[in-house]
Amino acid sequence: PATDAEIAQMGEILDEALSDGALGLSTGLFYPLGIKAKTSEVIELAKVAHRHAAMYVTHMRNEAEDVMTSLEETFEIGRAADLPVVVSHHKVAGKRQHGRTAETLPFIDASRRKQPIALDVYPYAAASTMLAAGRLAIADRVLVTYSTPVPEAAGRDLHELAAEWGVTPEAAVDRLTPAGAVYFMMAEDDVERILAFEGSMVGSDGIQSDGGKPHPRLWGTFPRVLGHYARDRRLFPLETAVHKMTALTADNFGLKDRGRLRVGGYADLTLFDPETVIDRATYEDPEAHAAGILQVWVNGEAVWRDGKATGARPGRALRRQDLSKPLGAWRPIDGKAGF
Repeated sequence: PATDAEIAQMGEILDEALSDGALGLSTGLFYPLGIKAKTSEVIELAKVAHRHAAMYVTHMRNEAEDVMTSLEETFEIGRAADLPVVVSHHKVAGKRQHGRTAETLPFIDASRRKQPIALDVYPYAAASTMLAAGRLAIADRVLVTYSTPVPEAAGRDLHELAAEWGVTPEAAVDRLTPAGAVYFMMAEDDVERILAFEGSMVGSDGIQSDGGKPHPRLWGTFPRVLGHYARDRRLFPLETAVHKMTALTADNFGLKDRGRLRVGGYADLTLFDPETVIDRATYEDPEAHAAGILQVWVNGEAVWRDGKATGARPGRALRRQDLSKPLGAWRPIDGKAGF
């Protein structure tokens, strides 16, 4: 855990970053070294963010057995610092947790009627992050996405590699590290339940690795929601799917003149065929381009046309001066509409 002096130093760095245009404070309490941070430490930093009317976004401390405790901690931090909270890619991980979205989502829904809370989700039952032996127990299957010492292991099943090498899976992890992995550890029913939740945004959480085999969510997330979940599964109407990717995200992050089609707004546009749009990225071929995406514009300039990139790069970093309103002015929903 950080000392008081270290917390003060982090506060100064955070203050500078927020003054330079950062949207808020983000934590990864699930990961080294963030896992060592006490709740009180995060609250002190969140209070710095409050002075800038910023926000608190977190990959929570635990998404398995202690998922409810982690949600409570997340919301406590938001209340203590009077900040809007975003739960990054909500899930319940591990076989023993399958079905627990029936517990987490009602709690989130009740809590967001008292304080501003949002969440995002990716449309897959497998997660992806650093390869670590401690995560093997909750995964049904593990695929290597990249390995610095053994690059040819990309795309391979960890347990198959361990069998070929005549070692335990844990020893194989040591041989492969530093490395990344895909962990199959969620239930599809839980994924659908979170996607259908009124307040959930769609996010890819994609991680690119040169020469590796990344999670297909990097290339397939948004067309998968449009095609598989909205059109084929009929989990929600097409308009709802688009809203979860655009206006809801822009509103939750306070991004001015983005996320909606309107005169005077930034022309960030995607032209797609609702009858054919679908993801084609798979765990075996994770960088396959989606079908049904006809053209894409960023800030009014075409960046994708005729099945390929145009080479134009009109994107821009969004800083705090681009916000449509102070995030600290958000208020909890009234039971009829989100924020």
